[in-house]
Amino acid sequence: MSPPALLDHSSSAQVVTVALGERSYDVHVGAGVRHRLGSVMPAGARRAAVITQAGVGWNVDSGLDQSVFTVADGEEAKSLSEVERLCRAMSRAGFTRSDVIVAVGGGVVTDLAGFVAAVYHRGMGYISVATTLLAQVDAAIGGKTGVNLPEGKNLLGAFWQPHAVLCDTETLSTLPPRELRSGWGELAKYHFLTGDDLEALDTDSRIAAAVRIKAEVVAADEREGGRRAVLNYGHTLAHAIETAGRYDLRHGEAVAVGLVYAAEVAMRLGRIDSERVATHRRVVSGYGLPYRLPAGIDDDEELLALFGRDKKAVDGVTFVLDSDRGVEPVTGVPETVQREALAAIR
Repeated sequence: MSPPALLDHSSSAQVVTVALGERSYDVHVGAGVRHRLGSVMPAGARRAAVITQAGVGWNVDSGLDQSVFTVADGEEAKSLSEVERLCRAMSRAGFTRSDVIVAVGGGVVTDLAGFVAAVYHRGMGYISVATTLLAQVDAAIGGKTGVNLPEGKNLLGAFWQPHAVLCDTETLSTLPPRELRSGWGELAKYHFLTGDDLEALDTDSRIAAAVRIKAEVVAADEREGGRRAVLNYGHTLAHAIETAGRYDLRHGEAVAVGLVYAAEVAMRLGRIDSERVATHRRVVSGYGLPYRLPAGIDDDEELLALFGRDKKAVDGVTFVLDSDRGVEPVTGVPETVQREALAAIR
């Protein structure tokens, strides 16, 4: 398997509905869908606050009177100080609850802008124009917004659904290689959340399939009361690596290693066999991603401690693990198993 060709837009734009009753919205996937922005504006919106980063390189036209607010690059932008700065700037500019926020960028921008939308004037509409693969298959879909604390990623946030999401696959052609690899890592997890043959699909259809899977899960469990935890497959180890903060791994790269780690844990619990573990390694390596811990990550004690800080750890350390019933949350994994699985991917 190899990553699909980025410019293979063999089908017209696809639209996936996230069915949440009165909060339902459409996700548009395809080349050039950013130009649909004006047509998906909330009724009655007068002005648009466009939140983006300088390096995104894509402009949008909301069809409204719009102001652009630029935030810092990287995870540093996902902070309470940046939320305050944006809210104060929007207040000085006269933005009200009846206006709309437009997030243009990757997961950092959509997470941050969505959280600003959730708290400014106690809530206003927002639209995400996702320009990275990571945002298109995960961060921009589902209404989970938030910012980081020094103690961990996304520990402050809100469930606040967007009015619409535009996943413009044309923007992927300009991504730096590692940013694209990070997106493949998040996409890799969807191979294990469905029976669909994602390997047979082109880029646009593969992204749309991932969006459909996430939309179905979100519709069934909007606020992560149970089933939605499956979307964190591979993330227990990934978040621990990211929280440690000393290792040169992008989010999707860490998720890729985390997927294989979760498979090793599941095999040791008798949930899957070695062939299924090999499938995880094949899918991950097929995207050109790592499936072993990089050199330097050798402090098991730190990683095990960080597992307990993960947001889904509501009853002790909680893993999301594969089985013949599918992927599901599991508690009570013996520490010896956790250590053995770490040794297997080192």
